[in-house]
Amino acid sequence: MFNIATHMDFEGQGRAEKLSRIIITLFGGVGLVWGYIIQQFSQTVYILIAGVLLASILTIPPWPIYRKKPLNWQKPRPESQPAQASSDDTKKKKKN
Repeated sequence: MFNIATHMDFEGQGRAEKLSRIIITLFGGVGLVWGYIIQQFSQTVYILIAGVLLASILTIPPWPIYRKKPLNWQKPRPESQPAQASSDDTKKKKKN
């Protein structure tokens, strides 16, 4: 029905983590300075919470900017080969 992406590639995960750290650090610094200027620690906390919410909205969902380089997976092996190898292993174990 709907084709909603639910993944990020590895580089996208790194990009999202870096962006979230920058946003939270920036809002924390601004909040600390503003709270010091007006002498209200609660304003520092509110600004930091706003930064966390913004960072969450921008980095938690798998936006298309985080899915630019998907992995190319190998094709699966036929199932007949591993099944034969495992049955040969069990025969060897029974003989010993």
